[in-house]
Amino acid sequence: MNLAKALVLAMALPCAAFAADRNDLQSCYERNGMTEVKPASSGRELVVIIDQTIPMPDDLQRSSWGQIDRFVQPGDRVKLYTFSAFLPGEYLRLAYAGELDKPLVGEVRDDVSQRKLRSLDQCLATQKKAFQGGFGKMFVKGLREARQDIPKSEIMNSLRKVGEDMKLEHGVDDRVVFLMSDMLEHSDYTSFYASNQIKQLNVANELKRAASKGLQADLQGARVYVTGAGLVTDSVKHAYRSGKTMDALNDFWRQYLSTSNATLVGFGTPSLSTDLR
Repeated sequence: MNLAKALVLAMALPCAAFAADRNDLQSCYERNGMTEVKPASSGRELVVIIDQTIPMPDDLQRSSWGQIDRFVQPGDRVKLYTFSAFLPGEYLRLAYAGELDKPLVGEVRDDVSQRKLRSLDQCLATQKKAFQGGFGKMFVKGLREARQDIPKSEIMNSLRKVGEDMKLEHGVDDRVVFLMSDMLEHSDYTSFYASNQIKQLNVANELKRAASKGLQADLQGARVYVTGAGLVTDSVKHAYRSGKTMDALNDFWRQYLSTSNATLVGFGTPSLSTDLR
């Protein structure tokens, strides 16, 4: 198969086709020819999703990085998605997917030669920094590429597609989704704006509309944390968001996620005040 045909075939495959086994962080066990003694993963996965239709303030960017860095432990899988709307050059992307190794312990460790152990331990000691560098680079890139001039924001459809990726994975029994977004859907399905202002949501009607369009996701029992909810761009006439408006926005996403096999744990409006757990 020539290169052109291979590229066409690759572009035709959905994002999910690559998400299940991709690893942008080389395993220390593979590097040292020790895959036969590699411990099982922790079973935990952190999925970070960046909405690129709303630039995040610097303080939210810094606090979000701190949340991620504190959460991630050896043996965890981490993924980073970015999305905006399905426009030319703008679509859901899996920007990073990696799995950190767990250290070798117990009798298995005792059976490995000292030479291999030294090499393995040196690799494991630097793996977290390698993750911070690789994931961090794509995290910063995703945030810096956010634009105010994108006319649509397809949050529910993006969550649905992320859920399709999750269905293909094995060995994950504890999922956390960290969603960096204003949570203001503005798509062909529905809009949370009216007359260039955030509208007061009729939660029941919006949930019915989402159901009728098949927009529920299957997030595989994930706990969901949100930061940035209610942030507005310069084009919105009134930057003030009443408590009533934000309560309705929170209520919609809590119920939407409940019907999408997930639980809304934290809803930062805009700052998230609790750690990812």
